[in-house]
Amino acid sequence: MTTRALVIKATSGTDRPEAANQAFTVAAAAAAAGAPVSLWLTGESAWFALPGRADDLELAHATPLAELLAVVLEAGTVTVCTQCAARRDIGPDDVLPGIRIAGAAVFVEEALADGAQALVY
Repeated sequence: MTTRALVIKATSGTDRPEAANQAFTVAAAAAAAGAPVSLWLTGESAWFALPGRADDLELAHATPLAELLAVVLEAGTVTVCTQCAARRDIGPDDVLPGIRIAGAAVFVEEALADGAQALVY
């Protein structure tokens, strides 16, 4: 059985905790199941790439965001949108180890790859 790659774009931060948590939960569940996962942090979710910032999101009955992020980082790829990072003065030295900053062309390449499934939260 071939597993499709999953490309997830998270667009929300602490402004929309349920949407942010859903993106991270799906990414972590897919990674734990062995699927290739690429989680993109765009808009307000870009802040979660910084050390300690995932702890800022608290949501009842949900796995802590920092734990979900750790699962994805261990088994998948986490990327911050280049423009989103620039608008927030986030540079490569600011993000957690293992997180990259890349632009729309990379997102499009991943999303259009054969067998890939893209989801936006």
